[in-house]
Parts: sequence; C-alpha cells; structure tokens
Amino acid sequence: MRYRHPEPEQIRVDGVLSALGHPVRLAAVRVLDEGGVHNCGSVLNVLGITAKSTMTHHWRVLREGGVIFQEPSGRENLLRLRRSDLDARYPGLLDAILSGAATDDATG
Repeated sequence: MRYRHPEPEQIRVDGVLSALGHPVRLAAVRVLDEGGVHNCGSVLNVLGITAKSTMTHHWRVLREGGVIFQEPSGRENLLRLRRSDLDARYPGLLDAILSGAATDDATG
C-alpha cells in the first residue's frame, strides 16, 4: 500500500489547522516533533491508546493535511513529521501551535 501525500506547495494552512485541531492528533504531532521516524505502535504507546483502529482516521487527516509522512514498512507504518515542509510553507506556524499547546497543558 502506498499513501498519497500532498506536495509541499499543495499544503494549505486550513488543512494543517484542521489536522492539528483535534487533541489526539495534536498529541501525536508533539510526539513526532521529538524527531526521527516513529512506528505507529510507539506513538500509540506514548499516547496510551491501545487500539490501532482508533488512530487510522487521525493518521489519514494528518497525512492528507500535509503534517506527516506515513510509509508502510512490513506490518507497521512509519511516521515522521513534515517539519521542514511546514516551516518552509508557513514559517513559525508549527512552533506557535506546539508551544501554545504546551502552555495550555501547563495552565490547564
């Protein structure tokens, strides 16, 4: 299976904001922002989600919004944040969203 990913110039701010507007997706992106490639299972463990099917929709929204790359690897999918594409397209947006989420966590 191959997934469709938007080209960098096709990433739209409304798609990024929509993708990051759900708390589970935002939490997943915070994990991916630590860098590197993660398998779906490791992200689910950090988030405390036990059912892979719970995340299928969320991965699709993040992928189609241009926020992540998702590539099959054996029985798993590998994920990585499209930080360089997002930073080039919308400088500072991802940092602002992630730091705002961290501030919300600290005060909430």
